[in-house]
Amino acid sequence: MKYIGIQTQQRRNNIKSIFLLFMFPILLIGLVYLFFAIYNAFIEDYDISAGEATLSALPVVIIAVTIWFFIAYFMNTMMIQNATHSAPLERKENKRVYNLVENLCMASGMDMPRVNVIEDYSLNAFASGINKKSYTVTLTRGIINTLDDLELEGVIAHELTHIRNRDVRLLIVSIIFVGIFTMVAQMATRMAFRSSLGGSRNNKNNAAGAAIVLLIVAVLGLLGYVFSLLIRLSISRKREYMADAGAAQMTKNPHALADALRKISRNPEIKNVKREDIAQLYIEHKAKGVFSGMFATHPPIQQRIAVLEQF
Repeated sequence: MKYIGIQTQQRRNNIKSIFLLFMFPILLIGLVYLFFAIYNAFIEDYDISAGEATLSALPVVIIAVTIWFFIAYFMNTMMIQNATHSAPLERKENKRVYNLVENLCMASGMDMPRVNVIEDYSLNAFASGINKKSYTVTLTRGIINTLDDLELEGVIAHELTHIRNRDVRLLIVSIIFVGIFTMVAQMATRMAFRSSLGGSRNNKNNAAGAAIVLLIVAVLGLLGYVFSLLIRLSISRKREYMADAGAAQMTKNPHALADALRKISRNPEIKNVKREDIAQLYIEHKAKGVFSGMFATHPPIQQRIAVLEQF
């Protein structure tokens, strides 16, 4: 794999963050317009043009999306903690972990992040946060108890590299956007559903048209979600190789991380965490379903191990 410096990776992530911030509202407005164009075509007593309807709905959509974005952006740490059932790991409870994190941070000139633990005996870890105050490294109890010091050091270095490269901030933004697409799709579905109820009382044609709109809204919601997912996936896979390389550079021991990944691959699933968007933060996450390969957020772990063993 071609070497990419830290500053280059940070700059690319910053550019991608800006790209997401600009492209997201354009895509969202396009989907709103498309919804009203289809709505106007099928609902007989709806005489407002798609452009006028979009302009009328735009302030409501923008206000709702802005509120959602800021709440999610500034409360993402709390949301992730609630979703993963993680809690702060006190220094007195596990000096071993704190010593490993502190030593790596001092050696690389980084600020000490928060350290959280998930009381689950699976083997996994992830980094989260958007700034120095919220950066967090979260470890499962299983990974703490199973890995030796060198292996655990490699895992922690991997997560610290995600923080240093600003991967976590970019991923948090992408997770928020996917959530917003879901919210807007639900709003549109409720609107069409109310129209179908009104139509059933007043106009059978309207009821049939609204039923069609409901189906199309579902398709549009899925389309918007897939678009946002593809944007997210475009930034996901290579970052894992970069974080592995950063950990190898930080610890000077790539084989320890390779050994850790072998152990992690045997039991990575945190059963109490059901959210796929949060799971993409993990050091290892196996996508499920027919199209798991296409929508996987992580490269195959055996490939990552092979690259590490070439160092």
